[in-house]
Amino acid sequence: MVGLGPRRKPSRRGSFADVPKNVLEEIRELERLFTVDTAKLKEITDHFVNELTKGLTKEGGSIPMNPTWVMAMPTGYETGTYLALDMGGTNLRVCEITLAEEKGEFDIIQSKYRMPEELKTGDSEELWEYIADCIQQFVEYHHEDEKIDKLHMGFTFSFPVTQDYIDHGVLQRWTKGFDIAGVEGQDVVPLFEDALEKRGVPIKLTALINDTIGTLVASAYTDDKMKIGCIFGTGCNAAYYENCGSIPKLDDMKCDPDLPMAINCEWGAFDNEHKVLPRTNYDVIVDQDSPRPGQQAFEKMIAGLYLGEIFRLVLVDLSENKNCMLEGQDISKLKKAYTLDSSFLSQIEEDPFENLSETHDLFQHRLNIFTTKPECELIRRLAELIGTRAARLSSCGVAAICKKKNIESCHVGADGSVFNKYPHFKARGAQALREILDWPKGKRDPIDIRASEDGSGVGAALIAALTIKRIQEGNSKGVKHSQEVPESSVKE
Repeated sequence: MVGLGPRRKPSRRGSFADVPKNVLEEIRELERLFTVDTAKLKEITDHFVNELTKGLTKEGGSIPMNPTWVMAMPTGYETGTYLALDMGGTNLRVCEITLAEEKGEFDIIQSKYRMPEELKTGDSEELWEYIADCIQQFVEYHHEDEKIDKLHMGFTFSFPVTQDYIDHGVLQRWTKGFDIAGVEGQDVVPLFEDALEKRGVPIKLTALINDTIGTLVASAYTDDKMKIGCIFGTGCNAAYYENCGSIPKLDDMKCDPDLPMAINCEWGAFDNEHKVLPRTNYDVIVDQDSPRPGQQAFEKMIAGLYLGEIFRLVLVDLSENKNCMLEGQDISKLKKAYTLDSSFLSQIEEDPFENLSETHDLFQHRLNIFTTKPECELIRRLAELIGTRAARLSSCGVAAICKKKNIESCHVGADGSVFNKYPHFKARGAQALREILDWPKGKRDPIDIRASEDGSGVGAALIAALTIKRIQEGNSKGVKHSQEVPESSVKE
């Protein structure tokens, strides 16, 4: 592969010499709309702290702050073999994880299955039957001719649930483009277990978890400095450990106030009241046209599912209403909602050529649109602005947890397609943290957001192991079937 030299800086300000005045004016207007300055970041963060605290009260708030009944940090010395099921926004993944004797070591085998789009808005029974079929295929393939007593599973169900127990969960609402009737308000565990039982698959669900909790626990398994887990992907979320004594809505459970409790923030719902987030008209349209208007306000400004749609809406507006670009072009493909995702913006930002020839080719091949050089400059700047805004807003949530818990130094484990693949996302987020928390220049950042371990796989297995361990130690708080002290085994 031919090297292209060092990656250029995220911004290409000052490269607009050949851009017509009317296009340049639109670029400046977009910069005004999408730029979030330091003062605004601090205002958002302070409101975020208040909303996190409010979510832990009995009255609650927009951010659910769900207790998960994960009541211990991993030591790194957990052992055993467990299954993990990961149901996210685009794929279904089945894993078998063996936690080794060595500290922080594990072995994993896994298979991925595509989540068919039609299932996301289809019938509840069809969804669970499809998932059970995938698990059955996995078990039969990897344990052919073996007698299996019982395999214990951690199920990563990456949607907002209310959990009175770690082995049950009532779906609050669908997110990530799912909208299946008859599931919201229901405990998803019996629905899942019924489908498995019909097929005779020997699995016991030990822990229902969220991918963000899994990210936190899996990262803490290998890194003692890990305090927060985050997801920046199709959706967005964070998790951290709170003391039970700081969770007023658990007062009736009479937990030891000093025991830890992992909190699944579900912070995509931050500022549903629209008090502080700097929404543009394009953000308002994304919300109004979504399956759930008025919900997930924060998520709709920073998550991968929406970045491409915001970008698309701006371009359609500039073409149809402001007549400053794509004149005489057929933009019928561009006018199709959600035809672009965050990977489209990533490709634009990664275009290494000064004439933006890859951006030109991308529009030609994907949208049958032929762009001029000035139009490519606007397109590039728009992608930078939307991507930068997402990264900077994301850091407000991290900073809020750190301020709430008085964390001055830690590692934050992050996962998700936007964090891992979107150009400059990590660097832009780190810069925003420096501004919010007023760190001195020239020193190492005390709070470091870094790539996490496999939360939805290894994290789910670890949480199953931690749950079994605490049941055996006599702590069955938040375990519905604590009498079934499980022993995972596979016999030849």
